[in-house]
Amino acid sequence: MASKRKPARKPKGKRIPWLKVVLIGLATLLIAFFALMQSVRSGMFGELPSEEELAQIRHEQATLVVDRDGELIGKLFAQDRTNVKYTDLPKHLIDALVSTEDARFFTHEGVDGRSYVRVFFKTLLGQDRSGGGGSTISQQIIKNLYGRERHGLLTIPVNKMKEALVAQRLERMLSKEDVLVLYFNSVPFGENTYGIEAAAQRFFGKATKRLNVQESAVLVGMLKANTTYNPRLHPVASKGRRDQVFVQMNIRDHLTDAQVDSLKKLPIVLNYTGGDVLDTYGYFVHQVEAEARTILKDLGKKKGVTYDLEKDGLRIVTTLDADLQRMAHMAVHQHLATMQPELDKELRNSKQRRTWERAMERKGGKRWKVNAKNISEVYDHAARRLDTLTYRDSLWHYHRLLNGAVLMMEPSSGAVRAWVGGNDHRYLPYDLVKARRPIASTIKPVVYAAALEKGLKPCTYLDNDKRTYAEFEDWAPDNFDRDTTGGKVAMWYALAKSMNRPTVDLYFRTGADTVRNTMKALGLPTRGADNPAMALGASDIALNEIVPAFGAFAMRGKMVGPQLISRITDAQGKVIYEAKKPRSSQAIGEATAADITAMLQRAIDQGTGAPLRSRYGVTSAFAGKTGTSQDYGDAWFVAYTPGLVIGTWVGAFDNDIHFRSALGTGGQLALPIAGKVIRNMEQAPELRKRYIRSFPMDPEHEPDLGCDPRPSALQELIQDVFGPKGEKRPDPDSTRKETIFDKLFKKKS
Repeated sequence: MASKRKPARKPKGKRIPWLKVVLIGLATLLIAFFALMQSVRSGMFGELPSEEELAQIRHEQATLVVDRDGELIGKLFAQDRTNVKYTDLPKHLIDALVSTEDARFFTHEGVDGRSYVRVFFKTLLGQDRSGGGGSTISQQIIKNLYGRERHGLLTIPVNKMKEALVAQRLERMLSKEDVLVLYFNSVPFGENTYGIEAAAQRFFGKATKRLNVQESAVLVGMLKANTTYNPRLHPVASKGRRDQVFVQMNIRDHLTDAQVDSLKKLPIVLNYTGGDVLDTYGYFVHQVEAEARTILKDLGKKKGVTYDLEKDGLRIVTTLDADLQRMAHMAVHQHLATMQPELDKELRNSKQRRTWERAMERKGGKRWKVNAKNISEVYDHAARRLDTLTYRDSLWHYHRLLNGAVLMMEPSSGAVRAWVGGNDHRYLPYDLVKARRPIASTIKPVVYAAALEKGLKPCTYLDNDKRTYAEFEDWAPDNFDRDTTGGKVAMWYALAKSMNRPTVDLYFRTGADTVRNTMKALGLPTRGADNPAMALGASDIALNEIVPAFGAFAMRGKMVGPQLISRITDAQGKVIYEAKKPRSSQAIGEATAADITAMLQRAIDQGTGAPLRSRYGVTSAFAGKTGTSQDYGDAWFVAYTPGLVIGTWVGAFDNDIHFRSALGTGGQLALPIAGKVIRNMEQAPELRKRYIRSFPMDPEHEPDLGCDPRPSALQELIQDVFGPKGEKRPDPDSTRKETIFDKLFKKKS
């Protein structure tokens, strides 16, 4: 009987020691983790804030910017926020935050290990984003205050370790209550809003301590994604997120089931006081901030002290008058809200948008082609508003928009009393007070002042005949009203009526060198002074340049530059900077300034500035000049008394956008802003007393404007021979053709 063979055994394969591999892997990860942590702790990826620095965070104070009378007009923060105390925080607000963002906040010491385990298994491995993040409230504070740096592939782990290490340091220095206060004072809510107090005021129009539970839940819900859950921009998403906060509060036993069910039924009711409230002081405060930084930098070098404008709680006293600023701000927006529909009508009739779109299409661009619709906040002259616009609609909206600027300055001291740099500093931050634009006829008083400096008189008669200047490419300037009378006109009348032909004649009689020197003395740019078109406004000048020049007319020829800051004190009230009395310079002669003022008073009473009286009922003594650039691209008006100079400008950013009718003149577009302000000043006794003063009488020089505006033929003959009052006329510029009377009396003179 054959013996049974045993089945052959399969050769043993090598078993993979999975447990060993896992252990080695974990050990490697731990070694790498601790090595990386030690590198972060040692400062290899950047210095970590010390405990002393962290202890000082809660003591940071905003720099306050106040007007001349101490009224608060702005704050300069490391972040734009208004701080609250722990007693200002409602219990339901704290419950909502802790339940949603950091359930074990009161038991951990800055880092929650259990939350990291949850994130690893639920969020990373399970791909469940509802698992939330692993950062504690303290870690979020560090991220909000110090931001995150890039370190290539190690960016996330390095930043997380930094935040964990610094959060532990923070909690060694601060109590849990202090940590909560610091968090609520620094957390961002979007719309350039930081801190719970600023958010409560913006979205609900109330202080933090007055928030109800559903309002607290809305704001806490925004912390996950402040734009996505913005209750104004995305109300449905915001309500859904708010209701999730209710659920989390229920899980942590802060709300009952019945309360959650009841609260979920409530709509979100906003009292939004953010975007629809235009920033009255933004442009001015921005200029003050820039000037203050320069002042503090110089002080620091001299004293060996470092000043932090955003954290040291300084107080900057400015020259601004908040009452005048509010008047100017409202006048700009009210007037432009009236004029914009008129401009839109003209733009539609001329099919201006079609022309603009053709030009834009050539530039291309993906966003232009896609032309996606978006819900966004849009500036309008009345307010900021929400609107659904395509990309092209949004671009056109701002392209066709009228912009206004106002500068009001006290001519004796240079103190800036109002500064409106544009429509809205948040959306249109470019400051138009400092923007050089075609100055138009507003420059004419400067040219006339140059002529007076050379010896001409207000009653000098100027040539009003139409001429073609061959030496300047056949340039043939004409008067705005197409005056065909010709003949001669008195200098004072030509300025009051803003006549072009006589002004060009005056330019040639005066000479380019004299005009240039006068412009330089008045602090104006002199580029283009050799071109006679400059006498009609073909020169780019800014409001902050032309206003001080007119101030010299108001102050008998003495000129002072603008001043914004009076003094700066530290947090304890000690004065660290006091502005010196501004230095003045005698830019032009006293008699010249008096003559220009007398002529510009005529411009207000009888000339281009007459609507100031007829339309706005201004009764005070004012001198002033309008200006309208080529094709109505820029509208100007400057008016003054010895107590105040008011300069206004209106136009679009692009000169292709302009009126095609008389609505675009300085008298129609820029003067009304000053008219509204001056009328309000006259009705306010304190402001009237402070700024509206009579022009002083000078017995030694009484301006002579008694000559006829348009002389008779006999007067013209006498004028050509002798000049006014029998005085011999100054020699004309070499570019002017000699008359027969010049030839007859040349030897005698």
